[in-house]
Order: sequence, then C-alpha cells, then structure tokens
Amino acid sequence: MRGYRGIKYILFICCYIFWVVSGVLAAVGIYAKIAKERDVVDTLTLDPALLLVIVGSVMFLITFLGCCGSLRNTTCLLRMFLVILVLILLLQIAAGVVGYLFTDMVMERTERLMMKAIVRYREDQDLENAIDFIQKKFQCCGVESYKDWSRNVYFECLDTNPSLEACGVPFSCCVHLQNQTVLNTMCGYGMQQLEQSLARHDVFTVGCLQKIISWAKNNLLLVGGLTVGLLLLEVCMICLASAQITWIKKVCLQKKENESRSKSERKDSFWYPAFADFDDE
Repeated sequence: MRGYRGIKYILFICCYIFWVVSGVLAAVGIYAKIAKERDVVDTLTLDPALLLVIVGSVMFLITFLGCCGSLRNTTCLLRMFLVILVLILLLQIAAGVVGYLFTDMVMERTERLMMKAIVRYREDQDLENAIDFIQKKFQCCGVESYKDWSRNVYFECLDTNPSLEACGVPFSCCVHLQNQTVLNTMCGYGMQQLEQSLARHDVFTVGCLQKIISWAKNNLLLVGGLTVGLLLLEVCMICLASAQITWIKKVCLQKKENESRSKSERKDSFWYPAFADFDDE
C-alpha cells in the first residue's frame, strides 16, 4: 500500500505543479489579450498572447485530468490523461525526426514566419516586445540582415515613404555602449542607407536566424538536456499513470474475488443438508 500511495501522490504533485503553471500562463495570455486593441494581429503564429492562452488552456485541461484521476483513483480520467500524454510524446518525437530529416524545409518555414513577424511589427504590442527581446538578447537585427526591416511599412526605405522611421531599424538593433546611461531610441534612423561596414558600428547587422542557430549549436548540451529532461518527465508521468491504473485494477479484482468467495461461503453455510454429518472422517 505504501508503494501505491507513493505513486499516487508523486503523480498528483507533478500534475498539480504543471496545472498551476498552465493556469498562470492562460491568465497572463487572457490579460494580455484583453488589454490589446481590437485591431491587432489575431493569428496563432504571430500573436504571443493567443499562443499563451491556447497552450495554457490545453495544459490546464490535461493536468486537471491527471490531478483528479490520481487523487480520486478514477481509472477513466487516468486513461484519458495517459492517452493524451502518449500522443503528445509521439508528436514530439515525430516533429524531431521530421525536423532532422527535412532541415532545409524547416529553416525555410522558420524564415518565412520570422519575415511575417517583421512585416507585422508595430501592429501588435506583444509581438513587438517579443521581437525587441530577441534582437536585444541575441544582438541581431532582422532575419537575414538589418536590411530586412525594409519589408515593414514603417521602415521601408523608399523616398515616397512618409514615415519618420523610413530607412531605419528598431532601437532594439542598436549597439549599446557600456558607459551609456540614456537610451537613444532614434539610434537606428537611416541605418539601412549605410553599408554593413559602416552600420555595424551603431547597429547589429547580422540576422537573428543565424544568431539563434549559432547559439543553439554553442549550447547544444543545454538544449539537448532540456529536451531530454522534458521527454523523460513525460515518460515518468506516463509510467506513474500506468502503474496507478494497474494497481487500481488489481485492487478492484481482488475485491471482486473476495466478494464472490464470501457470497459462495454464505450460500454454502445456508444450504447444508438437514442431516449432514460434520464429524471428521
């Protein structure tokens, strides 16, 4: 019985932690979605708030099944939780295999997605903050180079563009000096008109796609460790759910056998012959 309690409460604690995290993610996404204006981007791939809401809600539902199933010993909920986890694990493995076999196609799709994000910059505050964070974190600008920002209507480098930011780049592309205390938000103005050798003194000129790939290669152990850790956690939860289901089935089967034995014993006790001889032979 101690082993069963250990399995039960370990599974419950793991599901409960992810349940709380998923609830926070969904709440943050809903708050960000409500705080936005109505005419913002409303697609899953380019709206971080919508992505948070969907991912948080799905995780909330899955972990809720695990929490209730493990705590209440409900095999139906545990089976649903187990099947969903197995499907997610298989999808992750399939995505990894596809990404490895079709690297060029994945890179092309990723580049297109990042270009769409640049085109929709300034249309969504969350998307704008995400792009600025990536450019500051990886010290990059654009997708392939800093001149990719000409695809955005605000930064398009044309004489007919009335925007004050024409031929410029966002301030998150700017190179910040160590002694600089005041942030110059206009440092990227007109940088697309300069050659890379001149522009790189003031802004980052390397694209973010190349920087992210380089970071992943340099931190391969970290990325691989996090991926393997996540997969092992999922496998562990699958094993715990399977063990609890098996244990519940075993207990239910034993109860049925005991009930059937008790019933048969009661029937035998009431149906002895009237003049039965109970003496030992």
